[in-house]
Amino acid sequence: MGEWGFLSSLLDAVQEHSPMVGRFWLVVMLLFRILVLATVGSDVFEDEQEEFVCNTQQPGCKPVCYDDAFPISHYRFLVFHVVVLSAPAALFVIFAVHQAAKPGHGGAPSQRARRLQPFYVGSVVVRIAAELGFLLGQALLYGFRVQPLFVCHRRPCPHHVDCFVSRPTEKTVFIHFYFVVGLVSALLSLAELAHLLRKGPPPRAGCCHRPQERGAAPGQPAGAAEEPCCPPPRGDLTV
Repeated sequence: MGEWGFLSSLLDAVQEHSPMVGRFWLVVMLLFRILVLATVGSDVFEDEQEEFVCNTQQPGCKPVCYDDAFPISHYRFLVFHVVVLSAPAALFVIFAVHQAAKPGHGGAPSQRARRLQPFYVGSVVVRIAAELGFLLGQALLYGFRVQPLFVCHRRPCPHHVDCFVSRPTEKTVFIHFYFVVGLVSALLSLAELAHLLRKGPPPRAGCCHRPQERGAAPGQPAGAAEEPCCPPPRGDLTV
């Protein structure tokens, strides 16, 4: 669980820069992906290769058939999925910390948020592309059902060999659950991207929110006392 704890701490640091919908994505990621995969997934798939039984004693036949049935182990595929999804957020946190440590790059919170927002939007776009890519890969590699029987006819097997998968129903339920979580995660990421694009960048520091009217000083023309004002703020990186 140590490596999962390190990954969770990196993701938790992202919430400082995330809108509310991004924090919902973070909850789904931590609870329904990392926690479930660390506690349940390893037990479901730990005997995947050991309990893959084929009705032949031909040397080399079982490993070849297992490789044909599962080009990538389910568990390793799901772990790699989580790591790739976490990479954009982790890189954004590293970049934000690096920018904050630069001399003269502190400034007001609104200024920092304005500088970081394009990079955060980019990380969300990469996350969406990775999410959709892995969902498509899961559907193409494994489908949505783990078959209890796999018929193998690759060399060095002497003939068509029947191979049997352990606990196919439990693995099918887990795959369905993980795919639904992936769909929910993708929808939350799309909603977060739409929210960020609709809100736009935070206002510049020092801008007033509305014109301040006051009487003109002696010797000044009328209207010269109005203070310049920036456009109304369209939102911040955080909510």
